[in-house]
Amino acid sequence: MLSGLVIVDKPQGWTSHDVVARLRRLAGTRKVGHAGTLDPMATGVLVVGINKATRLLTYIVGTTKAYDATIRLGRATVTDDAEGEVTQTRTTAAVTFDAVRAGIAGLTGPIDQVPSSVSAIKVNGERAYARVRSGEDVTLAARPVTIDAFDVHDLVRGTDDDGEYLDVDVSVRCSSGTYIRALARDLGEGLGVGGHLTALRRTAVGPYTLAQARTLDELADDFVMLDIADAARALMPVRELTAGEAVELSFGRRIPASEHGRHTAADPAAAFAPDGTLTALLADRGNYAKPVLVFPPDPEMRPEIAPINSHRTPRP
Repeated sequence: MLSGLVIVDKPQGWTSHDVVARLRRLAGTRKVGHAGTLDPMATGVLVVGINKATRLLTYIVGTTKAYDATIRLGRATVTDDAEGEVTQTRTTAAVTFDAVRAGIAGLTGPIDQVPSSVSAIKVNGERAYARVRSGEDVTLAARPVTIDAFDVHDLVRGTDDDGEYLDVDVSVRCSSGTYIRALARDLGEGLGVGGHLTALRRTAVGPYTLAQARTLDELADDFVMLDIADAARALMPVRELTAGEAVELSFGRRIPASEHGRHTAADPAAAFAPDGTLTALLADRGNYAKPVLVFPPDPEMRPEIAPINSHRTPRP
């Protein structure tokens, strides 16, 4: 059973669950999960774990994300994106590039963001979007996020049946948990004209980018997967083990702490056996490093090496 990450270029109109279902069929296994939902209207990087690599997903979810997006100013919608009903229309004739740039500057860095009311956040056990669809007014609590970069690439003025609008093409690099729809809404509100998201493409999740991504059609023809060891090396600090240390960890035992920085359970090091096999994720505690997760080798791959503490008396 092969284990690794599949970097999918999610198509528009598909849910993240749809993608997982397709990959279960392509990979021939039920043990498949993803590292962070993309809305159906969005495209781009969706990181999917296969078999043992699903255990890495917890550490991928919290990584920095990057997006390309188009924000339409002059229109507010109930969902803060193009799929919702327009609730407000205003003229953008007086909105200048300098005003847009100033508005974006105010939304860059550490901010408190109120998620979209149609997000998947649970309110008293029920998804916020389900409450909105049932006619309930939902206002979610603000939460801290960090916008590392919010760059404008182009401004395009246009008109439709409701009058003029201003489209702003942007790139965003942000912390996990940021809602790009909410950025579009808040930019429009700050400029006094309303705004919503019309296009969204995720270009990176942590170290995994569109350059590695494959469409579902491409994966159906050639199922390309990032090996679990390569995936962990790209994601985490690395500790190279001796053969004896690798065996100790394979049994869930502790080894001496790393000499190159401290690692925690939330930010562990990926530990590799001399042959390059991913053995465990390690957290340092005092003078020792303990496995947070152990990746047992396949039985035929287990090295015939005696444990370091082979003098211990076996338990009955």
